[in-house]
Amino acid sequence: MERGLFGLVALAVVIFGAALWRMSADGRKTAATDAGPVHVHGLGVNPADGALYIATHTGLYRSGEGDSKSVRVGDSKQDTMGFSVIGPDRFVGSGHPDFRTDLPPLLGLIESTDKGQSWEPISLLGDADFHVLRAAGERVYGYDSSNDRLLVSADAGRTWEEVERPAPLVDLVTDPNDSQHVVASGVSDISQGLYESRDGGRTWKEMGNQVGLLAWPVTAQLFLVDGGGDVFLSTDDGDTFERRGAIGGQPAAFLGREAGELFVALHDGTIKHSTDGGRTWTVRSTP
Repeated sequence: MERGLFGLVALAVVIFGAALWRMSADGRKTAATDAGPVHVHGLGVNPADGALYIATHTGLYRSGEGDSKSVRVGDSKQDTMGFSVIGPDRFVGSGHPDFRTDLPPLLGLIESTDKGQSWEPISLLGDADFHVLRAAGERVYGYDSSNDRLLVSADAGRTWEEVERPAPLVDLVTDPNDSQHVVASGVSDISQGLYESRDGGRTWKEMGNQVGLLAWPVTAQLFLVDGGGDVFLSTDDGDTFERRGAIGGQPAAFLGREAGELFVALHDGTIKHSTDGGRTWTVRSTP
């Protein structure tokens, strides 16, 4: 599964895309516009209400079953770069603050216990910007892009341990049955590919040159969507992949919910849904 330069560049633009901020005369950030959920960074399903939550450059949005449009959650317009649901109505995030606040430019880890209505700093305020944030219960993995480091927490982000990262990360997912077993996608100046760890990120094994966003809804189904929108499935923990289908655009965020069920956010903010392991897709909601 060779990837062309276009696919890698497109994926990088989607994940690390240009910011929608401008600088005021006094040096403070202000938002250029609130364009709605069109610059998506993360997806998560809340087990309390079954709704899909969409983390974006200008806040959090909710898409309920049957909703054709997603709606804003709460008043905050923070740039939520990393996002994960860790329990009923309980979310963690990272990124950059609402321009109307006096918080430092890096949010560290923040938490909401009211399904995104409000957020509180938990740790690393001013010191970390997690572009990749994955939780498996109380265990949280975060790739801090501002310092190019991979951090792991066993207490829902209250304390952290830095572990060796295999490469600057594009994405990371955990085995649904083993939070110590993770697969990461990364790109460096000299290499690209997938990497596997079975000891919580302390040691890594190279797995091939595939690069993309990852979803791991059940242990036997590891999915990857590349920068061109092609979806691949591995049933052997990422050793081999077969093409399943295409999403019809550039991916911005990817999520697996259960066996064969996938959600993807396109670069324009459209959310698509598949129930057959990525072979076919329907539109869940539009911006």
